[in-house]
Amino acid sequence: MSNAVVLQALRDGGRQPVLPFEIELPDGRWLTFAQLLRLLPGRRLAGLALWNGQNVFAKLFIGKDAVRHGERERAGLAALKSAALPTPDVYFAAPVADGGYLVLSEYLDGAVALDEQPLSADDPRPLLPAMALLGRMHAAGVVHRDLHPGNFLRHGAHLLLIDGDGVRSGALAAAQAINLALFLAQLTPDWDERRSELLQAYARPVDTAALGSAVDAARQGRLRHFLAKTVRDCSQFAVSRDLRRFAVVLREEQDELRSLLADPDAAMAGGRLLKDGGTCTVAAVRVAGRTLVVKRYNLKHWRHALSRAWRPSRAWHSWQAAHRLAFYGIATPRPLALIEERAGPLRGRAFLIAEHCPGINLLDDLDPAREPEAELQQALCSLFRTLHQLRISHGDLKATNLLWHDGEIVLIDLDALVEHRSASTFARAWRRDRARLLRNWPAGSPLAQWLQQILPGS
Repeated sequence: MSNAVVLQALRDGGRQPVLPFEIELPDGRWLTFAQLLRLLPGRRLAGLALWNGQNVFAKLFIGKDAVRHGERERAGLAALKSAALPTPDVYFAAPVADGGYLVLSEYLDGAVALDEQPLSADDPRPLLPAMALLGRMHAAGVVHRDLHPGNFLRHGAHLLLIDGDGVRSGALAAAQAINLALFLAQLTPDWDERRSELLQAYARPVDTAALGSAVDAARQGRLRHFLAKTVRDCSQFAVSRDLRRFAVVLREEQDELRSLLADPDAAMAGGRLLKDGGTCTVAAVRVAGRTLVVKRYNLKHWRHALSRAWRPSRAWHSWQAAHRLAFYGIATPRPLALIEERAGPLRGRAFLIAEHCPGINLLDDLDPAREPEAELQQALCSLFRTLHQLRISHGDLKATNLLWHDGEIVLIDLDALVEHRSASTFARAWRRDRARLLRNWPAGSPLAQWLQQILPGS
């Protein structure tokens, strides 16, 4: 089969290209692309291939700018090599017939990306080698415009940089500072307290005040981009819409949740009722051997329906709120899908589907006659400090909306959660949250007194 036919099939294949396939190289030999590891539909495929009898890592650019991106990949990897920075060896990099560009590099069997390893601010040591390598890269005048933990590859005792398309050489100090901020912004806010240790490993002069502002700005930019992705079709989320309905689901859950998404009312009717209120109904349902929670946002009457019709539903708000918390590393049940019933531009009932958290709520778990156990104390202090730092108010911070599970405080019922831009509006909202939490227990009790001391603000 000619390259033209193969490349067109790959462009048309969307997220499910047919494997294996073969590509003819300029010297007349053939490459067999056997296993897909990464995919950008219609633009790029990367994975395991067979070339000259050996396994290689193949990156095939197939879009209209295939040659431009392929040349940047080749040049970026060459720049890393020239700067004596560890990166896989490149065996072949050139255009292929009929519009593609192929880069073949060393296949490192058993290699693990840094973002596939457990990273915790409680123990920064696994991240220190990446910070040291980043310092070496910047010392050589090289930056990586797509700098994130996934582009650091651990193979045995070695740490390597990959993805040459984002690499640029000859970078000035200002570009290096922005690059450092971009990397640190990939980390959740609890890492900010570890920044001095990370910068010590980075081993380059840094204006820490300017860096802090740059990290905050980069993190907010990443958050805006990520939240926009949660309601559009992309590699992580699958969206379907028509005049009567909008639905988004985590792409990896799409097949397993297909019947639930098709008829959530039937699934709820066959599940276990958890709450039956006027504005929302909540049920636990079993899907493929696991328990999920489906929350339906009801419309009480025509006036209520009219007031909600032109606004994003509370399910939409909760969906994005849950992803916001997850982005920041704050525990909440994993959101799986969102459904809005629609009549053209008008919104009706809505459903939120999430994983079930089996934790015990704090109203049942905490004894007002004594302070919490040490582990729970630490988790509460960490949660409230993070929420306060990020200016996030919950809106209904009662003890039953805080679950203690697996060493974490899990936040639920996110309908009114807000991340505030204004310090004054946050201060008012935080005072309400604080007061709502404290009302769960007698004012003079040891537990309430302890909470008064550790809760930020007043």
